[in-house]
Amino acid sequence: MSHSPLSPRHVAVVGSLNMDLVLRVPRSPQAGETLLGHDFALHPGGKGANQAVACARLGATVKMIGKLGDDVFAIQLRETLGAAGVNHDHVRTANGPSGIAMIVVEDNGQNRIMLAPGANGSLSAADVQNAAGEIAGAALLVCQLEVPTECMQSAFEVARQAGVPILFNPAPAMPLTPELLSVDYLVVNETEAALIAGLPVNDRPQAIAAAEQLRQAGAATVLLTLGADGALIVDAAGTRHYPACPTRVVDTTAAGDTFIGGVVAGLQEGMSIDSAVQLGMQAAAITVSRPGAQPSIPFRHELSGQDTAASGV
Repeated sequence: MSHSPLSPRHVAVVGSLNMDLVLRVPRSPQAGETLLGHDFALHPGGKGANQAVACARLGATVKMIGKLGDDVFAIQLRETLGAAGVNHDHVRTANGPSGIAMIVVEDNGQNRIMLAPGANGSLSAADVQNAAGEIAGAALLVCQLEVPTECMQSAFEVARQAGVPILFNPAPAMPLTPELLSVDYLVVNETEAALIAGLPVNDRPQAIAAAEQLRQAGAATVLLTLGADGALIVDAAGTRHYPACPTRVVDTTAAGDTFIGGVVAGLQEGMSIDSAVQLGMQAAAITVSRPGAQPSIPFRHELSGQDTAASGV
């Protein structure tokens, strides 16, 4: 697995596209409780689309592979990709509804998300193979888990045969095979790291232990996001911790996707992994200060360009 700077070619994103139905509430309701909320909004989302848009807004050239339904939401989702500069020639149309996410955002900025996959669930290995040329010609393959795992397996196979590095964000979290863990960049949060590594992640030492376990399982570089405590990089060079950028938390939706977009854009520009992570953290800090998923993702010119120093671990 190579960690040399990426070529200036496009980034291929295989993943989900959802319409997000966002309801803001003081807190999450208890079972059987009816709770009055503050606001309701519809926003384009889906982890795959969020990451594609984040990569594009932060400077990368992006081609997306996915599937939409034949409903009115699909029109808006496709238009949003185009407006961000994401090539969507390989976002196909399926009969039936597009993916839907119901997002409950509490006043403290935390969110709870429920998904109905819709057309995302019909994305197949054959669809991925039809876009094999886009993956094989990419500088980097970016994948998540809101589409069937057979799609990831197919995309990984194409990328490996072509020598294309892989960045994998295994979310929503689930147990993974060694084949899916053997990637160049594995990006996980605390919940995902704990489930996949089979270790508790309640503090930074436990997070480091989980990241090291994931490296032993096959990941060359593990990027473990720690929310307000920043992020860890664990790779062959050792372990580094970067503190989070100061911000006011309004809504954490799409924070991880924006972080990935910054990392990918930085790597495509030839940054080191450490500099790319700092770029991702700056972008994510802006995202959590705004409501919504894709509407909250910043453009590159909004970032300060100031680096943060790594701390001891």
